[in-house]
Amino acid sequence: MKSIVGFIVCILLFVNMGFSQSLTIPLWEKEVPNSKKSIEKEKHEVSEILRISKVQVPSMEVFLPAKRSANGKAVIICPGGGYGMLAYDWEGTDVAKWFNSQGIAAFVLKYRLPQSKSIIVQNEAPLQDAQRAIRQVRYNAEKWNIDKNKIGVIGFSAGGHLASTLGTHYNYDTLNAKDDIDKLSARPDFMMLIYPVITMHLLHTHKGSRNNLLGKTPSDELVNFYSNELHINNNTPPTFIVHSTDDKVVPVENSLRFFECLKQSNVFSELHVYPYGGHGFGLAIGRDYLQSWTQRLADWLLYLDKI
Repeated sequence: MKSIVGFIVCILLFVNMGFSQSLTIPLWEKEVPNSKKSIEKEKHEVSEILRISKVQVPSMEVFLPAKRSANGKAVIICPGGGYGMLAYDWEGTDVAKWFNSQGIAAFVLKYRLPQSKSIIVQNEAPLQDAQRAIRQVRYNAEKWNIDKNKIGVIGFSAGGHLASTLGTHYNYDTLNAKDDIDKLSARPDFMMLIYPVITMHLLHTHKGSRNNLLGKTPSDELVNFYSNELHINNNTPPTFIVHSTDDKVVPVENSLRFFECLKQSNVFSELHVYPYGGHGFGLAIGRDYLQSWTQRLADWLLYLDKI
């Protein structure tokens, strides 16, 4: 009997290993830039979703589609959480699996959160991690069966702010090129912003995200720098945006204003505003026609190849 049980366990382990779809790699091989030693520990909390806070070792979890269905595109996924935590599965790994179903490689970014005691310059750490993530994917593009000119970014809520910061501040340099990866372009080839925080100006911002990223009394210079609608130009990547009218957390004006500025700069862009959905609906599975936003995105991604 014991030999039979042992045989079954071995088979299950083999099957699990054979069908594993992801691996996690650190963003930085040696020292994490803009960091200092502290006694802070990373925290994982699981209720209906996995919430990660106090990130100590920024990393990305790699999800690759089968080679037979891969189309060469890749996305960096920035989960939301008000810059205070990461809704890691709800707006991260679940989304990565959807992208894999479309033949797209996906990389869930576990980025540092600015209130961490392990960070020196708090507002710069998330952008540093996002820049490093896209450069690392570009550096390893051939190994991962990716076209280095088809790497995008998607972000939800505060993760949408980070994604749009990457898309508008990809040339902002605080690292001074530590290695060959840092020398590559950090510009996303396309952006997808889902109920995003865009502005840091008080009228329409999400105050929790603003306070966590910039502090409670930021300078006007810092507020303007991270109000990403002010930094759009004709080199801003093509952008897809989704929001709901009844979002009481991040006002829809964030997306409306960003789209208007994209239009003024002749950036190829698409905006979908749903009448309901509130905030934080993720993939919106089972939410009537709200869940069709992913199909709209799939259509848009196909059309990108034609522009």
